[in-house]
Amino acid sequence: MISKNLSKRILTSGLLFCLLFFMYKYTYILIVSLILISIISWIEFYALLSKIFYHDNLNDHFWRFFSKSFSLIYLTIFTFSIFYIKSKNYGTDIYIIYSLCISIATDIGGLIFGKIIKGKKLIKISPNKTISGSMGSFIFSLLLIPFFIDHIATNEIWSLIIITVLISLISQIGDLFISFLKRKAQVKDTSDLLPGHGGVLDRIDGILFAIPAGLFLFTIFDI
Repeated sequence: MISKNLSKRILTSGLLFCLLFFMYKYTYILIVSLILISIISWIEFYALLSKIFYHDNLNDHFWRFFSKSFSLIYLTIFTFSIFYIKSKNYGTDIYIIYSLCISIATDIGGLIFGKIIKGKKLIKISPNKTISGSMGSFIFSLLLIPFFIDHIATNEIWSLIIITVLISLISQIGDLFISFLKRKAQVKDTSDLLPGHGGVLDRIDGILFAIPAGLFLFTIFDI
């Protein structure tokens, strides 16, 4: 039986997929959404770093300035990279969407497989992450290929498989990175804004890594 938290998580993911669709279809929705996501994520990231420095007794003026600057740079690069890519070539939209979908599928696959199969822990940084969950992340990501294969200009299915696996892997690494920061800050979630997911940063932790990695990989593979 699906837990209440898992139900909320799946419902929220569905709503985010709808938002993703409208962001893809309408530029003004993309712009407004990215601005709001960036502002909220910046606030959450700054709060997270501040808590880390506070627990480490480093809560002075220098570290406050560092927290603001680092978090702002971190999210600004992500946001403007999307606008830059969109302005370069209309066809790259599908690569952005595909990378986003992989990150979301990675998260859902990891959660479902981890909850059902459980098993050996993946790493100490995030005690809830399991090897079975990681495998589920890869499997769910690969299940996207049949839905996108006709929209991505490639005749080499193996190239798309490799790209998909690598984006999923990098998305998982991004998730672990934010998990490491949350562990240092001694918090479970960056906020409680999204039911079942925590904060916006909890939701886009893998995406912040997946999109740049995806665009880079599609360029490397010349797709």
